Amino acid sequence: MSTPRLTDVVTIGESMLSLQPMNEGPIAHAPLFNRSIAGAESNIAIGLTRLGYRVRWISRLGQDPFGDVIAATIAGEGVDVSMLQRDSKYPTALYFKEFKGYGDPNVFYYRSGSAMSQLSPEHVCDEWFEGAKHLHVTGITPALGPQTTDAIRTAMQRARALGLTVSFDPNLRRKLWGEEVARKTLLSLVPLCDLFLPGIEEAEFLLGHQSHEEYGKTFLSMGPSTVFLKLGEHGALGFSGDLTVRAQPYDVKRIVDTVGAGDAFATGILSEWLKSGSFDDEGSMTNALARGNLMGALATQFKGDWEGLPRKDELERLLSGKGEITR
Repeated sequence: MSTPRLTDVVTIGESMLSLQPMNEGPIAHAPLFNRSIAGAESNIAIGLTRLGYRVRWISRLGQDPFGDVIAATIAGEGVDVSMLQRDSKYPTALYFKEFKGYGDPNVFYYRSGSAMSQLSPEHVCDEWFEGAKHLHVTGITPALGPQTTDAIRTAMQRARALGLTVSFDPNLRRKLWGEEVARKTLLSLVPLCDLFLPGIEEAEFLLGHQSHEEYGKTFLSMGPSTVFLKLGEHGALGFSGDLTVRAQPYDVKRIVDTVGAGDAFATGILSEWLKSGSFDDEGSMTNALARGNLMGALATQFKGDWEGLPRKDELERLLSGKGEITR
């Protein structure tokens, strides 16, 4: 492996080759597909890189053409892939997305037995975190294989021991594991993060029905210093100590694709977190929520999980209310 570069964020997770029909309708009737890549952690890696941050993406891919496409795409966005591992025994995962013209897209995973599903605690090493400030992980990786939960737990513990802050998005994927195992596992990881980023449906899944304020208070009591609760079309809430900040959503006239909106929200939040490593005043939380909500809204305007993520100058212009110069 090459010597790691100084970096702002390390993120660990699986990326898949993504295939979606060129036209709306059932996959069974689709003769042509658009090819891209998909993965919550690589979405965030690309998003933060476009905003000017240095990101190291840790993953495992098959030694196959699908892995070649993913590695080249992510590296082409400027993300550090020097710690990427290629496996000749296990394949790269696949992901199909089906649009029917209403509601959220249907998603079909082919991740069982993938290279990333073989991730184990033995793979985690201090070199992953060298020169880094922050680690971001999601609840997807623990669902992939027999040892992936222990690997992510080890990574979170090791990162904190080395002085990094840690963010955790539960990113619940019911298609990947049973509900009781998912609930127990995700709750066990909350105390290991500084920044927790659940959606309202995930909060209810983890804790049962409570008020928004009770969710924030309960999650804070588990260990994180800050919690951001995503409310979808109703905006978001931030909780830190005794502070609660509410942000209204950005109004969008049409929604093209909701997949990736949560990752875009997290990208916006992290872009503000990286300035100081904490949210201990209303101003910083308000700025973070504005960035998160705007990026989440932008993500719904494109087919694709990451393609529409903005560059730094684009985001700043939109936040300031200035229009884009196109001619």
